Amino acid sequence: MGLSPFVETNPTTGVVGERVAILGNSLTGATAVRFNGTAAKFKVLSSTEIVTEVPSGASSGKVTVTTPGSGTLKSNMAFRVMQ
Repeated sequence: MGLSPFVETNPTTGVVGERVAILGNSLTGATAVRFNGTAAKFKVLSSTEIVTEVPSGASSGKVTVTTPGSGTLKSNMAFRVMQ
């Protein structure tokens, strides 16, 4: 039995423009990454890792990743956007 689809961020806090790794599973083919609803540019490195940056206008809250196979996955912890 495998893990259920999930995502987590590393680090869990950051400023606008800071690089963030999103770790999880079933991330291949991701179509969107959002920081508390704010869209971010991203690159899928593998089925277990995406790299992105904290987008301008982002606020603290859950990070979501939309994938074709698993739907929208929410981070297990809120991401804190620092000023």
